[in-house]
Amino acid sequence: MRNPTAAGLGPTSRGCHDGDMSTSTPPLPGDERAARTAPTREQVRRWRRYLADERAEGAVYRHLASRREGEEREILLGLADAERRHEQHWRDLLGDQVGRPGKGALRTRLLGWLARTFGGVFVLALAQNAEARSSYADDADATDAMAADERVHGEVVRALATRGRARMSGTFRAAVFGANDGLVSNLALVLGVGATGVPAGTVLVTGVAGLLAGALSMAAGEYVSVRSQRELLEASIPDADAHESIPALDVDANELALVYRARGMAPAEAEEHAAGVMARMLAGHGMPAADVAHAYEEIGNGWSAALSSFGFFASGALIPILPYLFGLSGLPAIGVAAGLVGIALLGTGAVVGVLSGAPPLRRALRQLGIGYGAAAVTYGLGLAFGTTMV
Repeated sequence: MRNPTAAGLGPTSRGCHDGDMSTSTPPLPGDERAARTAPTREQVRRWRRYLADERAEGAVYRHLASRREGEEREILLGLADAERRHEQHWRDLLGDQVGRPGKGALRTRLLGWLARTFGGVFVLALAQNAEARSSYADDADATDAMAADERVHGEVVRALATRGRARMSGTFRAAVFGANDGLVSNLALVLGVGATGVPAGTVLVTGVAGLLAGALSMAAGEYVSVRSQRELLEASIPDADAHESIPALDVDANELALVYRARGMAPAEAEEHAAGVMARMLAGHGMPAADVAHAYEEIGNGWSAALSSFGFFASGALIPILPYLFGLSGLPAIGVAAGLVGIALLGTGAVVGVLSGAPPLRRALRQLGIGYGAAAVTYGLGLAFGTTMV
């Protein structure tokens, strides 16, 4: 709990941002009241910064809401309203020193541009991080309610981002991770072979072979995986014609309940469910068909998954061999290949960070470290084999 005295600079008293200015500050001697009500220059600067950030964050939520419908739109507009209340708190504190409208922090303005331009789970994940960085809990001029609001906002945005991640297609995730596999594996292969001192043409052929081998392996693995899942699903789907036998069942024995018990229902629940099904069938309403279309859609098509995996892996594996395609050789080719792959690894790592709600820079550097670590090992082995062969 922050010190009420420290936070009691006129309008800063708890609840004053609702507009009740008459009881916010008790009568005080003139000098003491003036000391409390006169904000310092540093406070004015900080309050103006907070005001600008709250205005920018509210705009982010309104932009995101404009791209959605139904419940999510209402939730985002509710967050925007909360930011407006926080904005009013700083306006009340500043009074006639509110000054010209500020632009907000650079990261908040960037977030606003992303919300206007793209929207989607990426912006929600970044907004989640922005809410987590709030300093209201340690600022005596912010109310306890405002600090609590920011913590709750973080959880609301986290839940919305989780919905978005769940809706995100597996194809996009496969793009990120497939490309990353191609980057790391082919860079390691190219550097390992190049370190032995073989001609640039040999390195290029090796890189192309690694690209094809890895992409084909990924495609085959994805095809087998998807086909296996579909076959398992098909084996688990109830017989579409079995419901035709339901009217002939012995109503008293009602063996239909055994079907639902075998599918995991408790005995009492199975009996109740079976009785309901029997009643519908005897009334002529028919048996509701099993809804498996969604499950098939989630798994996807085997050939589509295979082609996607091939393309994603190949796109990443192509980057390390680009210098050799353009005629470079030796250390310059190795350096350019490592640099290009490093940039790509930073990009894929940042995307993974955003999707996971983690700091993008940290994940980008982790991805870079892992990729360069694998490449360094194979490069060292290539140097060792090259020296041995000499």
